Amino acid sequence: MTVTGLCSALLTGCNNQSGSSSDSASPGSSPSADKPVRLAFVTNNSADFWVSAEKGTEQAAKDMPGVTVDFERPPSGTAADQKTIIEDLLSKGEDGLAISLIDPANQVQLINDTAKQVLVFTQDSDAADSDRACYIGTDNHAAGLQAGEMLKEALPDGGKVMVFVGKIDVQNARDRLAGIKDAIAGTNIQILDVRTDNTDPVKAKSNVTDTLVTVPDLAGCVGLWSYNGPAIVNAVKEAGKVGKVKIVCFDDDDETLAAVKDGSIYGTVVQQPFEFGRLAITNMAKYLRGDHSVVPADKKLIVPTKAIKQADADEFIKKHDEILGRAPAGS
Repeated sequence: MTVTGLCSALLTGCNNQSGSSSDSASPGSSPSADKPVRLAFVTNNSADFWVSAEKGTEQAAKDMPGVTVDFERPPSGTAADQKTIIEDLLSKGEDGLAISLIDPANQVQLINDTAKQVLVFTQDSDAADSDRACYIGTDNHAAGLQAGEMLKEALPDGGKVMVFVGKIDVQNARDRLAGIKDAIAGTNIQILDVRTDNTDPVKAKSNVTDTLVTVPDLAGCVGLWSYNGPAIVNAVKEAGKVGKVKIVCFDDDDETLAAVKDGSIYGTVVQQPFEFGRLAITNMAKYLRGDHSVVPADKKLIVPTKAIKQADADEFIKKHDEILGRAPAGS
Protein backbone atom coordinates (compact mmCIF):
# COMPACT_ATOMS: atom_id res chain seq x y z
CA MET A 1 0.00 0.00 0.00
CA THR A 2 1.35 3.46 -0.87
CA VAL A 3 1.58 6.28 1.66
CA THR A 4 -1.26 8.11 -0.07
CA GLY A 5 -3.36 4.97 -0.15
CA LEU A 6 -2.66 4.29 3.50
CA CYS A 7 -3.66 7.77 4.61
CA SER A 8 -6.71 7.84 2.38
CA ALA A 9 -7.84 4.59 3.95
CA LEU A 10 -7.42 6.05 7.43
CA LEU A 11 -9.21 9.25 6.45
CA THR A 12 -12.62 7.65 6.47
CA GLY A 13 -15.18 9.70 4.62
CA CYS A 14 -13.47 13.07 5.01
CA ASN A 15 -13.60 13.88 1.33
CA ASN A 16 -17.24 12.82 1.08
CA GLN A 17 -18.75 15.65 3.09
CA SER A 18 -21.54 17.36 1.23
CA GLY A 19 -21.90 21.01 0.47
CA SER A 20 -19.69 23.70 -0.96
CA SER A 21 -18.62 27.20 -0.21
CA SER A 22 -19.80 30.36 -1.87
CA ASP A 23 -19.39 30.45 -5.62
CA SER A 24 -17.50 33.73 -5.45
CA ALA A 25 -13.87 33.27 -6.42
CA SER A 26 -11.08 34.01 -4.00
CA PRO A 27 -8.56 36.80 -4.71
CA GLY A 28 -6.72 36.16 -7.94
CA SER A 29 -8.40 32.84 -8.73
CA SER A 30 -9.65 31.71 -12.12
CA PRO A 31 -11.14 28.43 -13.33
CA SER A 32 -8.11 26.59 -14.73
CA ALA A 33 -7.19 22.98 -14.07
CA ASP A 34 -3.48 23.63 -14.61
CA LYS A 35 -3.12 27.15 -13.21
CA PRO A 36 0.29 27.45 -11.43
CA VAL A 37 -0.20 28.20 -7.75
CA ARG A 38 2.17 29.05 -4.91
CA LEU A 39 0.99 27.83 -1.53
CA ALA A 40 2.36 27.92 2.00
CA PHE A 41 1.76 25.81 5.10
CA VAL A 42 2.45 27.59 8.40
CA THR A 43 2.69 25.63 11.65
CA ASN A 44 2.20 26.96 15.19
CA ASN A 45 5.55 25.70 16.53
CA SER A 46 8.62 23.70 15.51
CA ALA A 47 7.70 20.37 17.18
CA ASP A 48 8.40 17.05 15.45
CA PHE A 49 4.63 16.63 15.09
CA TRP A 50 4.87 18.69 11.90
CA VAL A 51 7.27 16.34 10.09
CA SER A 52 4.34 14.20 8.93
CA ALA A 53 2.44 17.30 7.83
CA GLU A 54 5.39 18.40 5.71
CA LYS A 55 5.46 14.96 4.09
CA GLY A 56 1.78 15.45 3.29
CA THR A 57 2.41 18.80 1.60
CA GLU A 58 5.20 17.22 -0.43
CA GLN A 59 2.88 14.41 -1.52
CA ALA A 60 0.24 16.93 -2.61
CA ALA A 61 2.78 18.88 -4.65
CA LYS A 62 3.90 15.66 -6.37
CA ASP A 63 0.30 14.76 -7.18
CA MET A 64 -0.60 18.20 -8.56
CA PRO A 65 1.60 19.59 -11.34
CA GLY A 66 2.10 23.34 -11.16
CA VAL A 67 1.83 23.53 -7.36
CA THR A 68 4.77 24.78 -5.29
CA VAL A 69 4.79 24.72 -1.50
CA ASP A 70 6.60 26.67 1.21
CA PHE A 71 6.58 25.01 4.64
CA GLU A 72 7.19 27.39 7.54
CA ARG A 73 7.67 26.76 11.28
CA PRO A 74 7.70 29.70 13.73
CA PRO A 75 10.94 28.98 15.62
CA SER A 76 9.84 30.65 18.86
CA GLY A 77 6.19 29.56 18.67
CA THR A 78 4.90 33.09 19.28
CA ALA A 79 2.05 34.88 17.53
CA ALA A 80 4.42 37.74 16.65
CA ASP A 81 6.80 35.28 15.01
CA GLN A 82 3.95 33.75 13.05
CA LYS A 83 2.71 37.18 11.93
CA THR A 84 6.17 37.98 10.55
CA ILE A 85 6.21 34.73 8.60
CA ILE A 86 2.75 35.44 7.14
CA GLU A 87 3.79 38.94 6.10
CA ASP A 88 6.94 37.59 4.45
CA LEU A 89 4.92 34.97 2.56
CA LEU A 90 2.51 37.60 1.30
CA SER A 91 5.40 39.69 0.04
CA LYS A 92 6.70 36.65 -1.86
CA GLY A 93 3.44 36.42 -3.81
CA GLU A 94 1.85 33.31 -2.35
CA ASP A 95 -1.62 32.47 -3.65
CA GLY A 96 -2.82 30.69 -0.52
CA LEU A 97 -1.83 30.06 3.08
CA ALA A 98 -2.78 27.18 5.40
CA ILE A 99 -2.17 28.39 8.97
CA SER A 100 -2.26 26.69 12.39
CA LEU A 101 -3.08 29.63 14.63
CA ILE A 102 -1.09 30.22 17.80
CA ASP A 103 -3.50 32.69 19.40
CA PRO A 104 -6.85 32.34 17.59
CA ALA A 105 -8.78 34.85 19.69
CA ASN A 106 -6.28 37.59 18.95
CA GLN A 107 -5.40 36.61 15.38
CA VAL A 108 -8.84 37.00 13.80
CA GLN A 109 -7.98 40.42 12.36
CA LEU A 110 -4.71 39.05 10.95
CA ILE A 111 -6.60 36.25 9.22
CA ASN A 112 -9.26 38.65 7.94
CA ASP A 113 -6.64 41.03 6.55
CA THR A 114 -4.74 38.16 4.96
CA ALA A 115 -7.92 36.71 3.44
CA LYS A 116 -8.47 39.98 1.59
CA GLN A 117 -5.24 39.30 -0.31
CA VAL A 118 -5.00 35.53 -0.70
CA LEU A 119 -6.91 32.33 -0.03
CA VAL A 120 -6.66 31.36 3.65
CA PHE A 121 -7.31 27.95 5.18
CA THR A 122 -6.72 27.18 8.83
CA GLN A 123 -5.39 23.78 9.83
CA ASP A 124 -4.91 22.10 13.21
CA SER A 125 -5.89 25.25 15.17
CA ASP A 126 -8.91 27.20 13.94
CA ALA A 127 -10.49 30.65 14.22
CA ALA A 128 -14.06 29.83 13.27
CA ASP A 129 -15.22 33.45 13.48
CA SER A 130 -12.63 34.66 10.99
CA ASP A 131 -12.86 34.98 7.21
CA ARG A 132 -10.83 31.84 6.57
CA ALA A 133 -12.29 29.78 3.73
CA CYS A 134 -12.00 26.40 5.44
CA TYR A 135 -10.62 24.57 8.47
CA ILE A 136 -8.84 21.24 7.99
CA GLY A 137 -7.99 19.24 11.06
CA THR A 138 -9.15 17.44 14.15
CA ASP A 139 -12.42 17.74 16.02
CA ASN A 140 -10.50 18.44 19.19
CA HIS A 141 -13.46 18.09 21.52
CA ALA A 142 -14.06 14.58 20.14
CA ALA A 143 -10.35 13.84 20.54
CA GLY A 144 -10.58 15.03 24.14
CA LEU A 145 -13.48 12.65 24.72
CA GLN A 146 -11.29 9.79 23.46
CA ALA A 147 -8.50 10.82 25.84
CA GLY A 148 -10.98 11.08 28.69
CA GLU A 149 -12.29 7.57 28.03
CA MET A 150 -8.74 6.21 28.18
CA LEU A 151 -8.15 8.12 31.41
CA LYS A 152 -11.22 6.45 32.92
CA GLU A 153 -9.89 3.04 31.86
CA ALA A 154 -6.48 3.80 33.34
CA LEU A 155 -7.92 5.15 36.60
CA PRO A 156 -11.09 3.15 37.33
CA ASP A 157 -11.00 4.20 40.99
CA GLY A 158 -10.30 7.85 40.18
CA GLY A 159 -7.50 9.99 41.54
CA LYS A 160 -5.70 13.30 41.16
CA VAL A 161 -4.63 14.29 37.64
CA MET A 162 -2.54 17.15 36.28
CA VAL A 163 -2.84 18.41 32.70
CA PHE A 164 0.15 19.75 30.75
CA VAL A 165 0.20 21.83 27.56
CA GLY A 166 2.14 24.58 25.80
CA LYS A 167 -0.58 27.23 25.78
CA ILE A 168 -4.07 26.75 27.14
CA ASP A 169 -5.51 29.71 25.19
CA VAL A 170 -5.03 27.91 21.86
CA GLN A 171 -8.36 26.55 20.64
CA ASN A 172 -7.24 22.96 20.19
CA ALA A 173 -5.95 22.83 23.77
CA ARG A 174 -9.18 24.32 25.15
CA ASP A 175 -11.32 21.92 23.14
CA ARG A 176 -9.30 18.86 24.14
CA LEU A 177 -9.49 19.79 27.80
CA ALA A 178 -13.24 20.37 27.52
CA GLY A 179 -13.67 16.94 25.94
CA ILE A 180 -11.65 15.28 28.70
CA LYS A 181 -13.72 17.03 31.37
CA ASP A 182 -16.94 15.95 29.69
CA ALA A 183 -15.76 12.34 29.50
CA ILE A 184 -14.76 12.11 33.18
CA ALA A 185 -17.80 13.95 34.54
CA GLY A 186 -19.36 11.96 37.36
CA THR A 187 -16.21 9.95 38.08
CA ASN A 188 -13.74 10.25 40.95
CA ILE A 189 -11.05 11.62 38.65
CA GLN A 190 -10.04 15.11 39.80
CA ILE A 191 -8.19 17.46 37.44
CA LEU A 192 -6.09 19.61 39.77
CA ASP A 193 -4.85 22.22 37.30
CA VAL A 194 -3.31 22.90 33.88
CA ARG A 195 0.43 23.62 33.73
CA THR A 196 1.69 25.50 30.66
CA ASP A 197 5.21 25.60 29.22
CA ASN A 198 5.02 28.07 26.30
CA THR A 199 6.14 25.24 23.92
CA ASP A 200 9.46 24.87 25.77
CA PRO A 201 10.25 21.11 26.10
CA VAL A 202 12.63 21.75 29.01
CA LYS A 203 9.92 23.64 30.89
CA ALA A 204 7.43 20.94 29.94
CA LYS A 205 9.50 18.30 31.70
CA SER A 206 10.26 20.47 34.74
CA ASN A 207 6.53 21.13 35.13
CA VAL A 208 5.98 17.39 35.48
CA THR A 209 8.96 16.90 37.79
CA ASP A 210 7.73 19.68 40.07
CA THR A 211 4.21 18.25 40.11
CA LEU A 212 5.44 14.79 41.09
CA VAL A 213 7.16 16.37 44.10
CA THR A 214 4.37 18.71 45.18
CA VAL A 215 1.58 16.17 44.62
CA PRO A 216 2.99 12.89 45.99
CA ASP A 217 -0.33 11.09 45.54
CA LEU A 218 -0.70 12.11 41.89
CA ALA A 219 -2.53 9.35 40.01
CA GLY A 220 -2.32 10.58 36.43
CA CYS A 221 -0.84 12.99 33.92
CA VAL A 222 -2.37 14.19 30.66
CA GLY A 223 -0.32 15.86 27.92
CA LEU A 224 -2.34 17.84 25.39
CA TRP A 225 0.39 18.60 22.82
CA SER A 226 2.79 16.30 20.99
CA TYR A 227 5.96 16.98 22.99
CA ASN A 228 4.14 16.75 26.33
CA GLY A 229 3.99 12.95 26.12
CA PRO A 230 7.79 12.46 26.05
CA ALA A 231 8.26 15.18 28.70
CA ILE A 232 5.81 13.46 31.02
CA VAL A 233 7.07 9.90 30.59
CA ASN A 234 10.71 10.91 31.03
CA ALA A 235 9.93 12.78 34.25
CA VAL A 236 7.83 9.89 35.55
CA LYS A 237 10.61 7.41 34.76
CA GLU A 238 13.21 9.53 36.56
CA ALA A 239 10.92 9.70 39.59
CA GLY A 240 10.54 5.92 39.57
CA LYS A 241 6.77 6.15 39.24
CA VAL A 242 6.12 4.28 35.99
CA GLY A 243 2.91 2.33 36.47
CA LYS A 244 2.01 4.31 39.58
CA VAL A 245 1.25 7.46 37.60
CA LYS A 246 -0.92 6.72 34.57
CA ILE A 247 -0.24 8.75 31.43
CA VAL A 248 -2.60 9.70 28.63
CA CYS A 249 -1.43 12.03 25.88
CA PHE A 250 -1.82 13.13 22.29
CA ASP A 251 -0.02 12.57 19.00
CA ASP A 252 2.55 10.21 17.57
CA ASP A 253 5.95 11.42 18.74
CA ASP A 254 8.43 8.54 18.50
CA GLU A 255 9.11 8.56 22.25
CA THR A 256 5.40 8.58 22.95
CA LEU A 257 4.77 5.59 20.69
CA ALA A 258 7.69 3.66 22.19
CA ALA A 259 6.32 4.34 25.67
CA VAL A 260 2.85 3.21 24.67
CA LYS A 261 4.39 0.02 23.29
CA ASP A 262 6.29 -0.73 26.51
CA GLY A 263 3.34 0.25 28.71
CA SER A 264 4.87 3.36 30.28
CA ILE A 265 2.13 5.45 28.66
CA TYR A 266 -1.41 4.04 28.89
CA GLY A 267 -2.51 5.54 25.58
CA THR A 268 -2.28 8.38 23.11
CA VAL A 269 -4.84 10.00 20.83
CA VAL A 270 -3.25 10.30 17.40
CA GLN A 271 -4.15 12.78 14.72
CA GLN A 272 -3.26 12.57 11.03
CA PRO A 273 -0.92 15.51 10.39
CA PHE A 274 0.09 13.96 7.06
CA GLU A 275 -3.51 14.51 5.97
CA PHE A 276 -3.50 18.07 7.33
CA GLY A 277 -0.68 18.81 4.90
CA ARG A 278 -1.95 16.80 1.95
CA LEU A 279 -5.54 17.99 2.14
CA ALA A 280 -4.67 21.63 2.81
CA ILE A 281 -2.43 21.91 -0.24
CA THR A 282 -4.62 19.75 -2.50
CA ASN A 283 -7.85 21.55 -1.66
CA MET A 284 -6.39 25.06 -1.75
CA ALA A 285 -4.96 24.34 -5.20
CA LYS A 286 -8.30 22.97 -6.43
CA TYR A 287 -10.15 25.95 -4.96
CA LEU A 288 -7.82 28.44 -6.63
CA ARG A 289 -8.26 26.58 -9.90
CA GLY A 290 -12.01 27.04 -9.71
CA ASP A 291 -13.32 23.98 -7.84
CA HIS A 292 -15.03 25.40 -4.76
CA SER A 293 -16.80 22.12 -4.00
CA VAL A 294 -13.74 21.04 -1.99
CA VAL A 295 -14.97 23.29 0.85
CA PRO A 296 -17.92 21.74 2.74
CA ALA A 297 -20.97 23.85 3.57
CA ASP A 298 -19.86 24.25 7.19
CA LYS A 299 -16.33 25.16 6.06
CA LYS A 300 -14.80 22.35 8.10
CA LEU A 301 -13.05 19.24 6.86
CA ILE A 302 -12.58 16.98 9.88
CA VAL A 303 -9.73 14.46 9.93
CA PRO A 304 -10.54 11.61 12.36
CA THR A 305 -8.38 10.64 15.33
CA LYS A 306 -7.68 7.23 16.86
CA ALA A 307 -6.91 6.09 20.40
CA ILE A 308 -3.71 4.01 20.42
CA LYS A 309 -3.01 1.71 23.37
CA GLN A 310 -0.38 -0.97 23.91
CA ALA A 311 -2.21 -3.61 21.85
CA ASP A 312 -2.38 -1.22 18.88
CA ALA A 313 1.17 0.11 19.06
CA ASP A 314 3.09 -2.24 16.74
CA GLU A 315 0.68 -1.89 13.83
CA PHE A 316 0.43 1.87 14.21
CA ILE A 317 4.20 2.35 14.47
CA LYS A 318 4.67 0.37 11.26
CA LYS A 319 2.21 2.62 9.42
CA HIS A 320 3.70 5.75 10.99
CA ASP A 321 7.22 4.77 9.85
CA GLU A 322 5.92 4.18 6.34
CA ILE A 323 4.42 7.68 6.20
CA LEU A 324 7.75 9.16 7.27
CA GLY A 325 9.62 7.11 4.69
CA ARG A 326 11.42 5.06 7.33
CA ALA A 327 10.11 1.69 6.12
CA PRO A 328 9.22 0.08 2.77
CA ALA A 329 5.66 0.56 1.64
CA GLY A 330 3.36 -2.12 3.00
CA SER A 331 2.09 -4.92 0.84
